[in-house]
Amino acid sequence: MPSNLAPLGALPARFRRPRVLIVGCGDVGRRVARRLLPRVRVLALARSQAGADALRAQGIAPLRGDLDQAASLQRLAGVATHVLHLAPPPSDGPRDARTRQLVLALARRSAPLALVYGSTSGVYGDHAGAWVAETCPPRPGSDRARARLAAEGWVRALGRGAGTRVSVLRIAAIHAPDRAGAPRERLRLGTPVLVAAEDVYASRIHAEDLARACLLALWHGRPQRVLNVCDDMPMKMGDYLDRMADLCDLPRPPRITRAEAEQRLAPQRLAFLRESRRLVNDRLKRELRLRLLHPDPVTGRGGEP
Repeated sequence: MPSNLAPLGALPARFRRPRVLIVGCGDVGRRVARRLLPRVRVLALARSQAGADALRAQGIAPLRGDLDQAASLQRLAGVATHVLHLAPPPSDGPRDARTRQLVLALARRSAPLALVYGSTSGVYGDHAGAWVAETCPPRPGSDRARARLAAEGWVRALGRGAGTRVSVLRIAAIHAPDRAGAPRERLRLGTPVLVAAEDVYASRIHAEDLARACLLALWHGRPQRVLNVCDDMPMKMGDYLDRMADLCDLPRPPRITRAEAEQRLAPQRLAFLRESRRLVNDRLKRELRLRLLHPDPVTGRGGEP
């Protein structure tokens, strides 16, 4: 069993073999599953037969269901002792019906002991580069961030109503060399960044550190607690990509003004350039006792760019 999980003997008798349900078992979910298997039974929601087959090949027990179809989620009631919810909200609108339907299904019978929800630091909105702790009131600036905040409300309602220990992780930008959309790809495409005077701060977290944070929160998170999940070094986007380019022996990205960016970049990319903040991660390290493997977003500690 992973060293960061509670001893099985410390759990009630009917939970001596924990069952972890992962909802949204993508890259990070699979990293979590690898750390749990084979001692802990891992289940994951699968929308298609192909997805179910892929999960089964990795030792994960698939449960067919679709977050957009409430009736398909009924079998989730009572199936798991711990739930990790990493599924994104719908792509449009400020609400998250998916999380609402998941919470209602989980509450039908034997609600889980713990639920960890992977939210986003985007719920804080723009802070002009200031440091942001969990006590800072959310002020989301986009529908997607508003949907994440709505989902936080639904999982907290489960905690209040069913006694589930809920942890909300407000996650910074995720990176890892083996993830799709890694900085190398952006550098090879020559995607521009803002000139230094107009650049924005962003916090980041390595995918492996995020997976470890999820595990710790599942077993040791405080009830109804919000935690920022990020490394120790928030950086301006241009500085980050400059350092990555130097390490990868690739050209540094071109710099453009904000006005030029409004004309040249896609709306999704522009959304990241309209918000600047630096996350405080004291709770992550003090309460979950997470020792970051990659405290620096470029090289980590013994890591790779």
